[in-house]
Amino acid sequence: MRNQLELERKSPLVLVVDDDPMARLLMRTALEQAGFAVEEADNGVAGISAFEHLRPDVVLLDVVMPEMDGFSACEQIRKLPGGELTPIFMVTGLDDLDSINRAYEVGATDFLAKPINWGVLGHHVKYMLRASRAFSQLKQSEAKNRALLNAIPDLMVRISQDGVFLEARGSKDIKYLQPPQGFLGKRLEEMLPKGIAQKAMYHVRRALDTQEMQLFEFELSLEEGKRWYEARIVVSGEEEVLAIVRDMTERKRAEEQIIRLAYYDGLTGLPNRLMLQERLEHAIRNAKRSKRKVAVMFLDLDHFKRINDTLGHPSGDLLLQKVGDRLLTCTRSTDTVARIGGDDRTPTVARMGGDEFIVLLTEISSIQHIALIAQRILHALSQPFTIGTHEIFTTPSIGITVYPLDSTDSETLLKYADTAMYQAKEKGRNNFQFYTASMHGAAVERFNIENQLRKALARNEFQLYYQAALDNRTRRICGVEALVRWNHPERGLVTPLSFIPLAEETGLIVPIGEWIMHSACAQNRAWQKAGFPPIRLMLNISGVQLRQSNFVEHVIQVLAEVGLEPQHLELELTESIIMEHAETAITTLNALRDKGIQLSIDDFGTGYSSLSYLRKFPVHTLKIDRSFIQDLDKNPDSAAIVKSIVSLAHNLNLRVVAEGVETEGQMAFLQECGCDHVQGFFIHVPEPAEGLTQIWQEGILLNLGRVSP
Repeated sequence: MRNQLELERKSPLVLVVDDDPMARLLMRTALEQAGFAVEEADNGVAGISAFEHLRPDVVLLDVVMPEMDGFSACEQIRKLPGGELTPIFMVTGLDDLDSINRAYEVGATDFLAKPINWGVLGHHVKYMLRASRAFSQLKQSEAKNRALLNAIPDLMVRISQDGVFLEARGSKDIKYLQPPQGFLGKRLEEMLPKGIAQKAMYHVRRALDTQEMQLFEFELSLEEGKRWYEARIVVSGEEEVLAIVRDMTERKRAEEQIIRLAYYDGLTGLPNRLMLQERLEHAIRNAKRSKRKVAVMFLDLDHFKRINDTLGHPSGDLLLQKVGDRLLTCTRSTDTVARIGGDDRTPTVARMGGDEFIVLLTEISSIQHIALIAQRILHALSQPFTIGTHEIFTTPSIGITVYPLDSTDSETLLKYADTAMYQAKEKGRNNFQFYTASMHGAAVERFNIENQLRKALARNEFQLYYQAALDNRTRRICGVEALVRWNHPERGLVTPLSFIPLAEETGLIVPIGEWIMHSACAQNRAWQKAGFPPIRLMLNISGVQLRQSNFVEHVIQVLAEVGLEPQHLELELTESIIMEHAETAITTLNALRDKGIQLSIDDFGTGYSSLSYLRKFPVHTLKIDRSFIQDLDKNPDSAAIVKSIVSLAHNLNLRVVAEGVETEGQMAFLQECGCDHVQGFFIHVPEPAEGLTQIWQEGILLNLGRVSP
C-alpha cells in the first residue's frame, strides 16, 4: 500500500506534528518552497493517526506537546506498518544528553535543533530522505560478500559514500570490537565523536576518489577506558567502502609508556621541556594559519628555596605537585587539559625544572583573555597549600610573551617570557608582566580604544542619531529609533559595531546605555514640547543592561526626570538576549510592561521564532530582521516568511515593523502584506536630532523620497 501511495503522489509528503501553529506554518512554508507536500497534526495522538492514514515519506515531530510527547509518538510510529524505516526528525530546543539518548532509543532518525535555519530545512529533509531510500535499496543486497566478511577476524563495516553505516560484522574473538545496537542506517557523525567522524569521512572519500586503500588510526573513550584502533578502508562498490577495524590498544599503551618517559616530568606528570618545545612549535604553525595568537606564560615560585631549606626536599616536591595540579585546574576552565595527550587547542601546563612552570595558551583572540587567565593563576596560587601538618603560602612571578607580537620563533618566545618573569620579580613579585619590547600593533590598539572609551563619556564624545519609523497607512512618523555614534577626536565618527561589543565585554555598556537612554528620552520630550505629536522612542538594550538588578528602577527614574510618559518609550531586545536568561527576562519584562513601557523583539526571524515564547513574553512589537527584507525581491522564501510573520503577529495583536527598507519594491510589498511600520534608507538615513527635526517639519517623508544624508 505504501508503494501505491508513493506512486500517486507527485511530491514527497512530510508530516509536521507540532502544537505551535507558528512553528507549523514556518515549517510548511519552508518545506513547500523546497518542493515537498506537507500535512499537519497538532499533537502526538493526531500525528499517529495521520501517519496511519497518509503514510508520509518523512515525519517532523516536536518533542514537547500536550496529550502525547514526541518521544512517545515516535515510539508508536515505529511500531506501525511502514513506520520502521520512515525518517523521523525530532524538532526540539532540548540539547541535554539524556534527551538525545532517549530520542535514539525510541527510534528517531535525527534532530532538528531550535532555532531552525529555515533556509536549509528543505535541503536537510531532502538529504535524509535520499539517505533513507539509499539504505532501503542497499538492504536488499545485504548478503553481498558475506562469506568473505565472515572469514576476516576483525570488525568489518560497510559504509556508503555519504557516511551511512550499511552493514557490520564484529569479531567474537575481540571483546571491544562489537558494533553498537541500532547504528545501521546512521551516519558516521551520529555514532562517532565529531573529530573521528570527520577524519573517517575524509578517508572514505579519498578511497573512492583514488581507488586506493586508506589507513588511519583513532581512539575512543569507552566504559572500560580509552582504546585505540586502526582502520583500513577499501572500495567495495561504486558508492561504498569496506572499513576493516583492528584493536591496537596494547601496542599503543606500550608506545605511550615510552612517550611518558621521554616527554613527561617524572615528579608532576606534566609535559617536560622537550614536549613543551614541540607543542609550542606546533601551536605557532597552527596560529600562523588561523591568524590567532599564542601566549607563553613563564612562572617561577617566589622564595621556593626557603621551603626546601626549611621543610626539606620531600615537602618541596609535594608542593610542586600541588602547584601543578592547581595550575591544571585554573586553566582547565578555559578548555579541557590533560596531563598526557590533549588536542592542539588545549592549554599546556609544563614543568621546566626546579620551581619553574610554563603555561602555553593557544587559539587566543585577545590580550585581555591572556590577562584574565594570568589573574586567575595569581589568585589560585595565592590560596594556602597544606603539606602534612604545615600550611604553606607561595606566590608566583609570571612573565608573558605573545606570538606573533613579540616573536615568531619558539626559542625567542621562551627567552622573552623568562625576561618578563624577572621583570615581574623586580616589580615586587606576585604579579604578571607582558614582555614590552614588541608590544605594538593590535594589542596596544585595543588597550588604547578601551582607555579612550572609558573617557569618551566624560569628554562628551558620544552623539545620538535618529531614524524614523513610518506608519504604512498614514505615511506619517510614528516612532524614532535612537542610534549611538562615537565622535572620536582623531578617528572621526565611529559606528556602534566598532565599539559596542568592546563596551559590553568590559561592562562600559551600562554607563553608556544610561547616557543614551537619558539623552534620547529628553530629546523625545523636547519634540513634544516643540509641538510635534507624541511618538514612540525606540532604544536597543543589551543583555548586560537587562541583567542589571536595578534596570527597571533606572528606566522609571529616567522617565520621571525628563517628564516622558512610559508609553512613549519602546525598548528593543533581540530574541537571543531574551532566551539567554529566560526566567530573569520574564520578570524584568513584566515589570517594565506593568509600568506602561512598550517592548519589542528586534531581528525577529533569525532566532527561535516560536509562537510559544511570544505568548510567554509581554511584547508589543516584532521587528522583522533586515535580512528578510533585503531578499524580498529575489528570494521567494523570504517573501513567504515575511507574510507569515505579519499574519501571525496580527493574530496575536502585535505590531510589525520592517527594518532595512531600501527600495520602492520592498515598500510596495510590505504595504500589500499589511506590515504596520517601516524603517530604512528608503525613508531616510539616520540623522542628528536637528536633521530629523527639519525633515519632520518640512514633511519630506510624506513623499516617500530618499533623503540625502
